[in-house]
Amino acid sequence: MISEGDPVPKFEINDAKGSKVKSTDFKGKKHAIYFYPKDFTPGCTTEANEFSKDYKKFLKEGIEIIGISPDDVDSHKKFCDKMGIKYPLLADVNKKVSRMFGVWGKKKFMGREYMGVTRSTFLVDEKGKIFKIYPKVKAAGHSKQVLEDFLSSN
Repeated sequence: MISEGDPVPKFEINDAKGSKVKSTDFKGKKHAIYFYPKDFTPGCTTEANEFSKDYKKFLKEGIEIIGISPDDVDSHKKFCDKMGIKYPLLADVNKKVSRMFGVWGKKKFMGREYMGVTRSTFLVDEKGKIFKIYPKVKAAGHSKQVLEDFLSSN
């Protein structure tokens, strides 16, 4: 697991349009990288919807939002179209980026164990350093919490 104060791991994966996106594309910009388990599930839909509603507020403050899940480009495109998502959703189909950030691992749900993404968010400053980590996110209200933490970090 990476820690607060660590640099963002270097990665390159596709967004919902199939374009390559690199972690270095966001250097010099404040940004939030949020990992979520799956497109179109209730919690993930809530989280994406709240970030979408607040997206203009984030942009006004010079903050980019980046969502990452193991879903493929086609799923992300459908999710963006249906939900009106304007920020990048990245397709971590091989779970490489999720592993780099330490969010891929064993999960339990209703007595069943399986491998998956733990809903987590990483706040990154202009220098590419992680200054806050939310290791187990509750989807509802998270966008507002992220914005408040960015604003109080100035």
